[in-house]
Amino acid sequence: MASVDPAGAARAAPPAAAFATDAAAAPIDRLALVAVLMGVALASLDTSIANTVLPVIAADLRAAPAASIWVITAYQLAVVATLLPFAALGDRLGPRRIHLVGLALFTAASLACALAGSLAALTAARVLQGIGAGAMMSVNIALIRRIYPAARLGRGVGLNALVVGASFALGPTVASLVLSLGHWQALFAINLPLGLLAFAFALPALPRSGRSGHGFDPLTALLTTATFAALILALGNAAQREPWPWVVLPLAVTGVCGGLLLRRQAGHPAPMLPVDLLRRPMFALSTGTALASFAAQGLAFVSLPFYFQSVLHRDAVATGFLLTPWPIVVALAAPIAGRLSDRYPPGLLGGIGLAVLSAGMASLAWLPADASVVDIAWRMAVCGAGFGGFQSPNLRALMSAAPPERSGGASGMIAVARLTGQAVGAALVALCFGLAGAHVANGSTWALALGSGFAALAAAASLARLWVR
Repeated sequence: MASVDPAGAARAAPPAAAFATDAAAAPIDRLALVAVLMGVALASLDTSIANTVLPVIAADLRAAPAASIWVITAYQLAVVATLLPFAALGDRLGPRRIHLVGLALFTAASLACALAGSLAALTAARVLQGIGAGAMMSVNIALIRRIYPAARLGRGVGLNALVVGASFALGPTVASLVLSLGHWQALFAINLPLGLLAFAFALPALPRSGRSGHGFDPLTALLTTATFAALILALGNAAQREPWPWVVLPLAVTGVCGGLLLRRQAGHPAPMLPVDLLRRPMFALSTGTALASFAAQGLAFVSLPFYFQSVLHRDAVATGFLLTPWPIVVALAAPIAGRLSDRYPPGLLGGIGLAVLSAGMASLAWLPADASVVDIAWRMAVCGAGFGGFQSPNLRALMSAAPPERSGGASGMIAVARLTGQAVGAALVALCFGLAGAHVANGSTWALALGSGFAALAAAASLARLWVR
């Protein structure tokens, strides 16, 4: 029992301080960390590759640019629809199991993508690949939270952002190199050896955790999946300017299933759709910041390959290299921002970074028709610096705003915000291209200008966190 006299209080303080120091300096299980980050890298690399080669896929499969965006949208639809159910399963069964199942499915679906010979077959395979990616993405931050002590969590999420950025940087380069030697389908085959290697690391190394006291409700999972799948489908149909019933019907499904979901989860201590976390102002603002910023990123990364190839007349190999400065600078900036987020308010760091991103995207929107490599590279680098400066502090703010026992739900919400934002961005690109018709330059310019606006909106949301306790 602790002593209450002054001398006893003085004697009790050093062990507590020593414990805090020891916790901060606790060793990191590096093999487990590598296993988690390899899964993150696979999902990010695949997204980057698909964005880069989309014009090549459209030409080879004889699809219109707007229609080919379904290759991106189908993946995002599957990821967003399954993230929260998998996050809930992660809380129930442990994130290790969910990560392993997702990695296995992702690797198998990559083989189906490599063998696809039509747009329909590729889209279906991308759905399966997205389900596997959704499982991994739903628990990656929760796993990092188990690997890193709380005092160093900012470094952990910064390293996660570094790997995402490096994978995005590697994706266009890999796409360029492989396309210079072979067919676009070989790009998806790259995931096979990488996936098997990642599984070999993950199986023995990922941290095990006890099961939570909360059960898994299949009906709630079904309602969650239907709500988000219908929402992304409605966005895609609206962007493709489908007949109005094909937009209204999935929106109606979203409303009905979403309403039933909220009613069923009312009063649950750990709901699958963690709207209760959104009652925390810091968590809500951080989620809104992520949603708008990733919409800006989606607008850029889907529209720019078409602009480089159709307007600037660069080949697919050159396009991959032109996209590279953005993610390379993200990879460099993210760990620095992660360390700074342990010392400075994430709202301030994120607001500055997103303002820089908005300016960079505006400069891309006004890119001259005869732009040189240098003209493009410095603009892409500015965007990367801004995005990298926002990402790690925002991840830290989101995870720190949630209770430790809700890390699975918080991790799922992070991924939902990211993928929903990217899906909104891809849908808006399809809409811009559809409205522009044969004028690809106009469609790309409109998409980049919209992206600048979304980044400015995200900067405002981030700075608002400075006034939230």
